[in-house]
Amino acid sequence: MSLGFGVAVYFIIWWIVLFAMLPFGVRTSEEAGEKSSPGNADSAPHRPRMLPKMIATTIVSAIIFAGLYAVIVHHVIRIDDIPFLPRYDAVQ
Repeated sequence: MSLGFGVAVYFIIWWIVLFAMLPFGVRTSEEAGEKSSPGNADSAPHRPRMLPKMIATTIVSAIIFAGLYAVIVHHVIRIDDIPFLPRYDAVQ
């Protein structure tokens, strides 16, 4: 796996995990017992706490990437192991 490919895969994993983590622990101003600010939607988060979510996203993404890296580098799953892909004869 080249460095550029690894960085691109990690970046994609990081964004997917971030979007999965965003809804955890979010409360609206009404749920927090405060009045919402004018100009904000009623469903806007009161305190989104982005820094802890970004740190957790980085840790979870690193674990997922390490597993994916091990599968790719150590050939745990090869193309021939996927049953629904067509088989082709080798070109000589």
